[in-house]
Amino acid sequence: MTTTTAVPTVKAATDSVVAFENVTKSYGTVRAVDGLSLTLHPGETVALLGPNGAGKSSTLDLLLGLRPADSGTVSLFGTTPREALAAGRVGAMLQSGGLMEEVTVRELVTLGCALHPRPHPVEEVLHRAALTEIADRMVNKLSGGQEQRVRFALATAGENDLIVLDEPTTGMDVTARQAFWATMREQAAQGRTVLFATHYLEEADAIADRVLVLSKGKLLADGTAAEIKARAGARKIAFDLDGDVDEALLRALPGLTAFERTGATVRLQSRDADATVQAVYALGLYPRNLEVAGLGLEQAFIALTEAEEATR
Repeated sequence: MTTTTAVPTVKAATDSVVAFENVTKSYGTVRAVDGLSLTLHPGETVALLGPNGAGKSSTLDLLLGLRPADSGTVSLFGTTPREALAAGRVGAMLQSGGLMEEVTVRELVTLGCALHPRPHPVEEVLHRAALTEIADRMVNKLSGGQEQRVRFALATAGENDLIVLDEPTTGMDVTARQAFWATMREQAAQGRTVLFATHYLEEADAIADRVLVLSKGKLLADGTAAEIKARAGARKIAFDLDGDVDEALLRALPGLTAFERTGATVRLQSRDADATVQAVYALGLYPRNLEVAGLGLEQAFIALTEAEEATR
């Protein structure tokens, strides 16, 4: 009688697309990445946000194996970044690095497909990146937005499980940006993980189902856009006032974190909107067109990063 022993499956490689474990990276005396730990999962669309110097580019460099970590571990699909890239599991669209110039768009995309272990048909890649009409144009004759679309084509030239995008829509017009993100939604719907860094915070708000906020190399916030907004705590208050009102009284309202007045219109941010509005009426004022709303992602991002800076 023969006994067969089942081989256990290794779930880590599929459950975790990207894993940073207490990763640090310094350049001289500057700590670009400081004890960063995070995990990305299949099918997520993740926005990476942070002010200049927050460590976004360094984090992407570590993820793609372009630079080694000083300490901690970075893994992709349960293996090293270089092994994952060699297997064709990762596509990247970076700001740095130029494109080959003395070739046509089609020739460059054809090369990208030929080099990928699991390539897509060239015409399919050109169509997806909206490059078919300019496929025979020389790369050095492209506009900035067209160059971005070529970079996107190269990043999606094959069957990638993770797509990494660094400021992908820079230079694109509104129509091209909308088409680009429609394509990215399709990629995520097919189970691919999309990680993108952007300074267009309205894109992160509209596209990402998860937002990571970096500050000084640390993970400051991790959640949905709605959760990031709620974490900022403050709310927007806007109203109109008739007649002359002492601005000092308005600036002294409880809970204020921001104040702006333009003519009769007053715009505030407050940690306690109820107390602020109550105090307005207590002053004997009668605001018209009163509106109270949560912060947008951009305002919440600014509030979080400014609060973090204040503690340093």
